[in-house]
Amino acid sequence: MTRALRLTRRQALAATAVTPLALVASGEGALLPPNIVFILADDLGYADLSCYGRRDYQTPHIDRLAAEGVRFTQAYANSAVCSATRTALITGRYQYRLAVGLEEPLTGSSRQRNVGLPREHPTLPSLLKRAGYETMLIGKWHLGWLPDHGPLQSGYDHFWGFRGGALDYFTHKSGPANTATDDLWDGDVPIHQAGYLTELLGDQAVSLVRRWAAEAKKPPFLLSLHFNAPHWPWEGPGDEAESERIKNLIDFDGGSLATFARMVAEMDRQVGRVLEALDSAGMASNTMVVFTSDNGGERFADVWPFSGRKTDLLEGGLRIPALVRWPGHIRPASISPQVAITMDWLPTLLAAANVEPDPAYPLDGINLLPTLADNARPVSRKLFWRYKYNAQRAFRDGDLKWLKINDNTFLFNVAADPLERANLKDRLTDVYRRMVVEYEAWNATMLPDDPESTTGPLGDASQLADHYGVHRR
Repeated sequence: MTRALRLTRRQALAATAVTPLALVASGEGALLPPNIVFILADDLGYADLSCYGRRDYQTPHIDRLAAEGVRFTQAYANSAVCSATRTALITGRYQYRLAVGLEEPLTGSSRQRNVGLPREHPTLPSLLKRAGYETMLIGKWHLGWLPDHGPLQSGYDHFWGFRGGALDYFTHKSGPANTATDDLWDGDVPIHQAGYLTELLGDQAVSLVRRWAAEAKKPPFLLSLHFNAPHWPWEGPGDEAESERIKNLIDFDGGSLATFARMVAEMDRQVGRVLEALDSAGMASNTMVVFTSDNGGERFADVWPFSGRKTDLLEGGLRIPALVRWPGHIRPASISPQVAITMDWLPTLLAAANVEPDPAYPLDGINLLPTLADNARPVSRKLFWRYKYNAQRAFRDGDLKWLKINDNTFLFNVAADPLERANLKDRLTDVYRRMVVEYEAWNATMLPDDPESTTGPLGDASQLADHYGVHRR
């Protein structure tokens, strides 16, 4: 399903020098916490990288993370849509514990109700900042609007990017070109800057790495680089005319596989620039780099061998690529079958930095470092999902997954049947009933669905021919 990764001589030698869970020692013998670069793609499908099997284009720079680190084969998003997953990422908890996490996703109606990430809630950047890290978000926020919500209000020292769910790649507006919907910010100050957004985000990240490298006293840093690629509108580099043409960013009359390829290739190029900046600054050896996506793929994505897309709790809407490189700690060209989920990154990164979570906000995610660095055997997981549209529910327990869509229910072995075709609920009746009871017990500990929250499919039968029978309510 995926092509083999070849080790260079340097990578092969590094594989024999892994230091489990150790922090890097400075010249004076002091232990230094690692820098962290967390790169998040938007709507990237499981097989949209060449190291995961994409055939019509190559992603050599992101593939480098797989060659020099670990590639997960069973990584999940916390939600099949973006802002709910981002709630779980920044808090390390099921998004259903917070009102903002019930939005699928945050929209203008959410803004009118002033829904957002509470500034008092501890977050990955706020916890690292308290431990002496400098924290920066470049790119997409999508967890609430000013004056009450924002990156600077939730633990980031610096912010350069946009606050909403989508942005035109050229005009940097959240609406068509002729609207007053500009959404590019430097901190809490709106700005205007010409250029293709993916490249601008790369510019900011590279500049930041170089600035840190030039500082006499270098605090460890968290750099969250959250691209909007390859989220719609479908605009690759050089597509300014398409930016002027479209009447709605939710672009149903545009796009192609070729455009999608150029969008992903540009993101890959920017990741390469960041990795090269770390190399040039001599910072790569003490920097942990994570690359993943916020949910499953959209209409031009490749989700093979799964079915479903973004907004579905089928595997294609939830299964995502995830790569981690940490020289001296993670063996190059590793493949991990560990079941992982977005909310695991907070406890994992805190553990790498030797930072304790806030005991008043118990985490739902787990620390993945024993699996990553100590080569421990995979831990069996129980993971739960909800999605309000079509009353979707899902529960993975080991290799089995219970799924509910409206009144239809299923039981799949997603290890043996990743396409989710063979419904086992009548063959494994006792298991099915136990999982239903266990799901309901878990669900009772979460906030109930909010009747006012946003939800919906990524498109319906009027726009997408393969969505026959799907209608907005």
